[in-house]
Amino acid sequence: MSELEIVVVVAVIGFVIYQQLMGQQLQGKRTVLLPVILTVLGFLDLRSGGHHLRPADIAWLAVGAAGSIGIGIGFGLIMRLESRNGALWARMPVTGLWLWVALIGWRALIMVLAASTDAHVAASTVPLLFTLGLNRLAQGAVIVCRAMAAGIPFAPEKDGTTFMAGTFNRGDEHESGRY
Repeated sequence: MSELEIVVVVAVIGFVIYQQLMGQQLQGKRTVLLPVILTVLGFLDLRSGGHHLRPADIAWLAVGAAGSIGIGIGFGLIMRLESRNGALWARMPVTGLWLWVALIGWRALIMVLAASTDAHVAASTVPLLFTLGLNRLAQGAVIVCRAMAAGIPFAPEKDGTTFMAGTFNRGDEHESGRY
């Protein structure tokens, strides 16, 4: 990953944190499909560019991925979800910043431990997109489950369609509107 790509990743993460703290309507494609694309691109990046994955790399990538997924589940669980104008709206509480610290710290720890075992790919910045994609995908999976249980559909996409519209039962909303 080049220095420019690292700057772009840091800027995107900063923007995502800002949006989560301010709250936003959630569109399904952005919540589900964008993390899938990010994960696939990150995986392909691991396999391209002449990177030779050794067994130690694979082991550390798996450990790093598991931690990223666990933290993503935590993100999904702490997000405050509610129905606004009949669509899913989410906001991360300020305490959610600790999960971002945990995610960054986890990645740094994996890089240090991987470097100590000569797992050069796992110790580099190459896995960033992959592990961030898995993190966002885990968060999205939890949010989808919570939204479906609450019967709150995603916000409409730009073309007016609602992602997974047929899977939400609109008649089961709770009185408080928060989930």
